[in-house]
Amino acid sequence: MEVILLERVEKLGQMGDVVSVKPGFARNFLLPRKKALRATKDNKVLFEQQRQQLEAENLAQKGEAEKVGEKLDGMRINMIRSAGESGQLYGSVTSRDIAEGVTAGGVTVNRNQVVMDHPIKMLGLHEMRIRLHAEVSVTVIVNVARSEEEAERQAKLGRAITAQEDDRAEREAIAAEAAAAAEAAAKAREMLEHAPEEDLVESVVAEVSGEAEAESAEEVPAEAAAEESGDTEEKA
Repeated sequence: MEVILLERVEKLGQMGDVVSVKPGFARNFLLPRKKALRATKDNKVLFEQQRQQLEAENLAQKGEAEKVGEKLDGMRINMIRSAGESGQLYGSVTSRDIAEGVTAGGVTVNRNQVVMDHPIKMLGLHEMRIRLHAEVSVTVIVNVARSEEEAERQAKLGRAITAQEDDRAEREAIAAEAAAAAEAAAKAREMLEHAPEEDLVESVVAEVSGEAEAESAEEVPAEAAAEESGDTEEKA
């Protein structure tokens, strides 16, 4: 089927081009979305009459798309999903998911503007193209991870994090804590070994004095009780 393109269509042609396409593609995509007209004699005349208006509208829409693209290009979107040890998702990330993520980020797009050949089924960073206009496309980064923390780590590394790396990171964290504790203990021992003798003597004296005061405090009630008992006997 021959159609007249009303806008640039990727891998097909520019506005005004008469191209031959499969009937299904024309009926299901080009014609209902007003991207083309059937290439009849009357439509060719109609297009030429409206060409200047169509070109002006296209230029204005392109300018608006470029402004939006400045905000959107390079945007990072985190997608939190469950996955196996190999990094394969239990499910997938679709064009609808990405469109919703971009919209949540502040720029409204629909799933038809997300250009993807197949759903995302692995953890990691994936570049996705968003078509804002027939002549304007931008790229967003879809960061698929098991958690927000993992997404941050992936963003720094620039790649997916495997289950083995997660295990190693946990072991390294435990080892670091143990090393820190050992270093603190070693510093404490070193301080004791190099402390001046008078400091140690003062510490021992203070400890002995403390014990003596405690013993005195225990003896006073006993002596008072004895005196009281004696007074009672004398009165009797």
